[in-house]
Amino acid sequence: MRVAHLTLGDFRNYGAAELPLSAGPNLIVGRNGQGKTNLVEAIAYFATLRSHRVTGDTALIRAGQQSAIVRMRVRSGDREVRLELQLNQGRANRAQVNGNSVRPREVTRWFSAVAFAPEDLIIVRGEPSGRRRFLDDALLARHPVAAGALADYDRVVRQRTSLLKSARSRGQSALATLPVWDDQLVEFGVQIMLARRELVRDLGGPLHDHYQELVGSDHAPTLRVVESVVEAIPQSDVSRETLSIESSANVSRETLAAQFREALALLRSREIDRGVTLVGPHRDDLALSLNGLPVKGYASHGESWSFALSLKLALAELLRAESTAGDPVIILDDVFAELDSMRRARLMSAVENYEQVIVTAAVESDVPNDVPWRRMRISAGKVQHDADAGIDVGVSEDRDNTEGATVRGSATPSQGPGSSPFEEDE
Repeated sequence: MRVAHLTLGDFRNYGAAELPLSAGPNLIVGRNGQGKTNLVEAIAYFATLRSHRVTGDTALIRAGQQSAIVRMRVRSGDREVRLELQLNQGRANRAQVNGNSVRPREVTRWFSAVAFAPEDLIIVRGEPSGRRRFLDDALLARHPVAAGALADYDRVVRQRTSLLKSARSRGQSALATLPVWDDQLVEFGVQIMLARRELVRDLGGPLHDHYQELVGSDHAPTLRVVESVVEAIPQSDVSRETLSIESSANVSRETLAAQFREALALLRSREIDRGVTLVGPHRDDLALSLNGLPVKGYASHGESWSFALSLKLALAELLRAESTAGDPVIILDDVFAELDSMRRARLMSAVENYEQVIVTAAVESDVPNDVPWRRMRISAGKVQHDADAGIDVGVSEDRDNTEGATVRGSATPSQGPGSSPFEEDE
């Protein structure tokens, strides 16, 4: 899979921009603040429907405008699909696939990318919310249908929490509908928990291998989901320590649902007192370790960076193995500046065989020079192409055809149906 062309309208600092891209390694060079990261941010947005830099879409719309348009042509073999998103101020976003209106989350079925950025250090050094975000973005990449369960779960948590807060002022009568919200919390929460367990299980081996390749030594990196549901049940103290990742991923939906309900019952009075939903995937964490010690607080800056990069490389390998439409697009946003020369070479070696790699850099000497780059330069929001870029800069199709696109072959979603813990929504 690769991005053939990106078109921006009123996105970030771009009033209008056209970015043709080729297969293989693409290098976007520009001084800080010129807009190179905005380009790859727009590409990555199609994979997760959110920015890796900010919360919410408001900052993505150019100042003074009410909406932004992002169009992308994606190719897989001889097939091509055209994706379009309209990000709106104060109203729902809109989306199209090949000129047909769809729900925005449908576009994630057609495009897969793994982005590496300086912000990824938050995964290993930041708060649990950053690790939950990594897990959920990874679930969306692996199972695009997860978007429905994640959105429904978030809605239920908000509604249930609002109900718990109202009980403090209105009394127990306000809790008459709480069992209904409990049922939905368990239904969607169990889907997410099972999918996260499977993800963590399947990332373990590739994480170990990529860390060893990147660093040149075996520091035994491991990861484990820390679940608030399991933590809340006292009698699970022993099993929590002894249950393997493999076994936890194979727990039945019914067993996990029963545990979830038990945890809710145990914490019912505390939830009412505090007006907060205390258990569920929104309260979980991802425990990351090197040589048996937590990465956060014990690992050096270099080790932390290597862990974060290896985790993303593991995800890319997993998506590559499972996709029906080819490799995920690899995005390296200003990452090489954070690495020494050895890690730069090893990181490039790990991704160079992917169908498309898009790299941004402020200083061209930061990136390995033995790579056949297709170079583009960004200055004050303008895209300039090197004469030897070897890519087609014709943009008439994207610029003129706003309702439909020429589709070559029969485009298919990036991820096949496969085995998924998520129920397909209508």
